[in-house]
Amino acid sequence: MSASTSGVATPAEDGVGSGLRKLKILMLHDPPQSLPPKPISPIFSSYPGGVHLLYPTAPLRLVPADIPGYNAEGAEDEGMKEETDAWGWWRRETGSAVYSGLEDGLRTIRTTIEDAGGVDGVIGFSQGGCAAAFVASLLEPGRQDTFEKYKAKDSSAFGYPEGWEELQKINGELKFGVSYSGFYAPDEIYKGFFEPKIRTKFLSVIGSLDSVVEEHRSKGLVERTEGARVVFHPGGHFVPVGKDMASVVVGFVRECCLVKDEKEESVEDMDVPF
Repeated sequence: MSASTSGVATPAEDGVGSGLRKLKILMLHDPPQSLPPKPISPIFSSYPGGVHLLYPTAPLRLVPADIPGYNAEGAEDEGMKEETDAWGWWRRETGSAVYSGLEDGLRTIRTTIEDAGGVDGVIGFSQGGCAAAFVASLLEPGRQDTFEKYKAKDSSAFGYPEGWEELQKINGELKFGVSYSGFYAPDEIYKGFFEPKIRTKFLSVIGSLDSVVEEHRSKGLVERTEGARVVFHPGGHFVPVGKDMASVVVGFVRECCLVKDEKEESVEDMDVPF
């Protein structure tokens, strides 16, 4: 099992900026771990308040058959059963939309947030984009009651995970979430995450040529967030880091994180989540 966490600071980490403070952002990769620091860090290099990016590694080691896009015809080969250096937040059970090991994935994420002293926002790619939506949902006030309501109606419903009640009280609701090529969890047992809709300000970035995540699944996530903020890029299943897309994401984060009152300004230099 791997549960390591690495952090990357942007050049603006000094926290110098007008009305903005250094942010701590949780970064959630997809199974092949293709959300590395280098493509993302430049996006925030000019962010006035500075940004610290936290990169935990998912806890579940996968075999090729667990990874979307593998060659299904070779699934019976011994090579498809060997472990890889790919790590997931969960495994999708064969023939269903149930996520095996999700509790372990969420436990790793919770521990990362706790060890960091809280975070301001979350960004994820592909499976990590779905996980980002899970995190945003779990940290909203009142969400635990929603989970308990669905659990009372259906014992198979996914329960509010252990430790998140305390974390929600300490960290509070996230300021923002961003999903690249993310998707929603369609199985009914996960309704607690999405009904009612996620209230946290959430931006979905979707590739118009994405052949890994079907567009209706990505749009399904958009439809389950209030405001339904979405932007399309003319590419496939990857994180776009061109100037135009970078300005969209940074602009969204700035909009979500502007200091609006004197009380917040008085603690501008504190490295704490708000």
